[in-house]
Amino acid sequence: MEKIKEKDKMEILPVKSLMLRMGIPMILSMVLQAVYNIVDSAFVSNMKDNGELALNALTLAFPLQMLIVAIGIGTGVGVNVIVAKSLGEGNKSNADKAAGNGIFLAVVIYAVFLLFGLFGVNLYISTQTTNQTVLLMACDYLRICCVYSFGLVFFSLYEKLLQATGKSVFSTIAQISGAVANIVLDPIMIYGLLGCPEFGVRGAAYATIIGQIISLVVAFLFHIKFNKDITNNIKNIKPSAKMILNIYKIGLPAIIAQALMSVMTYGFNLILGTVSEAMVTAYGLYYKIQQFILFAAFGLRDAITPIMSYAFGMKSKKRIDDSIKFGTIYTTVIMLAGFIVIEIIANPLSSSFGLSGETQQLCIGAMRVVSASFVFAGINIAFQGMFQAINGGIQSLIVSVCRQLLFVLPLAWLFTLVVNNSNIGEWLIWLSVPIAEILSAVISAVLMKKLYKSQVKSIMA
Repeated sequence: MEKIKEKDKMEILPVKSLMLRMGIPMILSMVLQAVYNIVDSAFVSNMKDNGELALNALTLAFPLQMLIVAIGIGTGVGVNVIVAKSLGEGNKSNADKAAGNGIFLAVVIYAVFLLFGLFGVNLYISTQTTNQTVLLMACDYLRICCVYSFGLVFFSLYEKLLQATGKSVFSTIAQISGAVANIVLDPIMIYGLLGCPEFGVRGAAYATIIGQIISLVVAFLFHIKFNKDITNNIKNIKPSAKMILNIYKIGLPAIIAQALMSVMTYGFNLILGTVSEAMVTAYGLYYKIQQFILFAAFGLRDAITPIMSYAFGMKSKKRIDDSIKFGTIYTTVIMLAGFIVIEIIANPLSSSFGLSGETQQLCIGAMRVVSASFVFAGINIAFQGMFQAINGGIQSLIVSVCRQLLFVLPLAWLFTLVVNNSNIGEWLIWLSVPIAEILSAVISAVLMKKLYKSQVKSIMA
């Protein structure tokens, strides 16, 4: 009976309502993830000793954390699309094989970051700062996050498996479970409450990895109990070169797209460091604040991709068209709302962190200027999910390269030169982000038109 209901949901339920039904839990899940990212920063910045330096340390560690997320989620996206498309085609054995190979890949990914955590952290952090206090705190934090990253890596896989079969509510519950644990544990482990030792920055890392492990356990249990569309058999874990190639044919562009967020943040850290340490801290804090909004777009994208991929497997042109239409409309509404919220709360939100007056004003300036890019960023994110669903991994990658590397970093570097050699305010540097998103949105629209013509237009509803 459950299988029939899930089939009805993915094949028959109108896309307009299906996208909301699947998207709202995913949006809540992603926004909550952003919440506990920012909660770490809030508690750390209010430490009695070196709070602002600790916040700077988390900023320097953040790009590598994003890289772990990028590879885990990107691999999960590849598995997600193959599973959803295979089930849409009625090819259950291929879906099972994709899920099994995803587990094998998760083991490999974790092994890589375990080794990095043991041997590479100090070298990475030292490229961004010479401040020994910041260096030591950043290394402590990042080493813990890498060595125990299995929770994040495997959760990324099981989250996508639940989403691929339309059970996004379970992935949301798993995400919420870990997020709540992280938020509760943060003050306890950072400040040493309730008899716990005062770990400081290391406490933020411990709270983070415990939350990730809890999310993994909950998602795994839901997958075993409720994901009956997928057969869990150890023989499916045996690596298949062909299946792994297919997973990364879809997932590699998603990995690169996510990893470019890490590259962009790392690049911004280096560029802004030529202005002042306060600029780096302000940017790092703002970046986490904006995730409240951008992660909502990511959540909706994660609903768009399996819905559209399933429709593509069914060869239903109407459902593909509806996915594009409502995905674009819903994303635009969310981003407009986000822009309004950030403009309203910029001052009170920034004041909740233990920042100096200069750093707080720089953070407010970033909020005011960069939030103007939200609508265009949302459109780009939605289109990237649509590209992945209809064999447009390369198109998704092109948009990512444009918005997070090709346009934004050169513009930021040029504007930094202007700021350092004139009386123009730092707001000019933040302007590089809206310009990059607008240019990328134009490219997204052109690529979608071409891909739709080659992949969808010939499909008969």
